[in-house]
Amino acid sequence: MGAALLRHALAAQPEPLRSLKVVSAGVASRSGQAASPHAVTALKKVGIDLKGHLSQPLTQGLLDHALLVLCMTGAHRDMIEDMAEPAPQRVHLFRDFTGAKGEREIPDPYGLPLPAYESSRDVMVADVPSIIAYLQKLPAAALSGR
Repeated sequence: MGAALLRHALAAQPEPLRSLKVVSAGVASRSGQAASPHAVTALKKVGIDLKGHLSQPLTQGLLDHALLVLCMTGAHRDMIEDMAEPAPQRVHLFRDFTGAKGEREIPDPYGLPLPAYESSRDVMVADVPSIIAYLQKLPAAALSGR
């Protein structure tokens, strides 16, 4: 859901942000699985179509080409830093850029009822502008070709 929300927000930005490629990959996912029905429903309620999404595992190749790697939990961040060789320089929690104190993690709603997905979605929707603001501060050269 986070990748779809960020992709949607970037589409409304000027270049070069608009052209940034947003990729979703999981530290423990298998290739080719559809998004959960609750994730599809939660995003449909805010006008984003997730029906065509297929999962993919996180690979070193994806990390090597990433401008920014966003994680929902510290455990995910730790797994990425442990598996990567070399570890990517810009690995952050999705909520790292808000400047707010308090909980930084976004719990994975997988297997939970729809309200849990909607709650995670709402947290991410609120946090996306801070990610956009972070990206706007990066040099244009870092953004091109991503």
